[in-house]
Amino acid sequence: MVEAKSNSFLETEKLGVLMRKYALPCIISLLVGALYNIVDQIFIANASYLGSYGNAANSVVFPLTVIALAIATMIGDGCCTLVSISLGAKDDGRADRGVGNSIVISIIIGLILTAVYLIFPNQILTAFGATVNEETFAMSKEYFFWISLGIPFYMFGQAMNSVIRSDGSPKFAMMTLLVGAVTNIILDPVLIYGCRMGMAGAAIATILGQILSAVLSVVYLFRTKAVKLGKSSFKLDIRLIGKILSLGISSFLSQISIVFSMAAVLNMCRKYGAMDPIFSQSEYAQIPTAVIGIVMKFFQIIISIAIGLSAGCIPVVGYNIGSGRRDRAKELMKRLLLTEAIIGAAALLLFELFPQPLINLFGAKNESIYYRDFALRSIRLLLSMTMLSCVNKGAAIYMQALGKALTSSFLSMLREVVFGVGLPLLLPLFFGLDGILYFMPAADILTFIVTVVVIIKTSKELSAPIRQKGTQDIY
Repeated sequence: MVEAKSNSFLETEKLGVLMRKYALPCIISLLVGALYNIVDQIFIANASYLGSYGNAANSVVFPLTVIALAIATMIGDGCCTLVSISLGAKDDGRADRGVGNSIVISIIIGLILTAVYLIFPNQILTAFGATVNEETFAMSKEYFFWISLGIPFYMFGQAMNSVIRSDGSPKFAMMTLLVGAVTNIILDPVLIYGCRMGMAGAAIATILGQILSAVLSVVYLFRTKAVKLGKSSFKLDIRLIGKILSLGISSFLSQISIVFSMAAVLNMCRKYGAMDPIFSQSEYAQIPTAVIGIVMKFFQIIISIAIGLSAGCIPVVGYNIGSGRRDRAKELMKRLLLTEAIIGAAALLLFELFPQPLINLFGAKNESIYYRDFALRSIRLLLSMTMLSCVNKGAAIYMQALGKALTSSFLSMLREVVFGVGLPLLLPLFFGLDGILYFMPAADILTFIVTVVVIIKTSKELSAPIRQKGTQDIY
């Protein structure tokens, strides 16, 4: 067995070097994961026989794939935190069992979610605003059916990605998702344009990529480095599973809350779009749903970078907390949040200065002037506080890396559920359809105020004298 000391460099290597080594592959992995749905939408939007109807259908199904991602990241990131802290405290057996249990529950939950999706497609799609018109609903149903079949592979690959990173192989973790995404990119034009398979073609291309990523993850599990998997590792331990899920709950809430928010937003698009002089017309009814979905994809790209940056640092933070090096954990927090702010500021400039080329990627040139005008306004308003979004997200995940599951969950719930759901339901009462465009900047400003308080408190705690704790009582 390879001893836990193989990860001891996490306590001695320069923090800048560790951030690059762990965060960059994690960022690329999450971006690649995001590309599955985004690439589908780009090819769908530019197919003349699908257009904005296909765009709207993709937007409706998107949050349903995020449900799978939320569960997978909860398992994977929770396991990653547990393994990193356990290895830092030289508790190898606990790390081994954590990985084995994570593998089992990711497979079981993936199969259950697929069954639910296949049994109740109409009810689920209706809940997410697919009934704006008949064309959108039909395309949503077709796309959703095929995507549902790939859910177990998607969840397994995403969960194992974090596990592979915690085992000290961030580059391999990145490769597993990259290979799948490239497969999807190659097959999308073949099946959508060449074979004219429409929404089914886009979904099948995605599934094949997900299967390939899952297979590569399985291959890695036979050659793990810092952990040793045996039969006993896969014996379900309820207490251990509970610890894994509690440590990953922030990642879960970060993703699942997007689902709640998108459900609120899409239903408000349908409701208040029907009151708009333009979008109340049947041929334009799908535009708000399609556009908001596209803007959220841009946001997903940036927030994937923010999440990847902070999630990539989980093994580094966890190991140093486990070994008593709070000074390094505090310094890493400073570097992390500063980098998050820089990334958010750069994204903000892009969204505010160059919105037209961005929407052209999603077929805006082939759509009406109403589509283009609403898209430009949506990008500039919805994404106006991107810098604060990145800092908020980075801080929440950093708290998770410290083992502060409740604090991390509170920040995620505040932004994504309290503000992310409440404001889309409240603001349209006063501003109509435009109220939907104001909810994200308002939510980010309010969350940032609370985040600053949490950051200050955590900084003081990390400067306090070290108390010895075991891995059973994580910091």
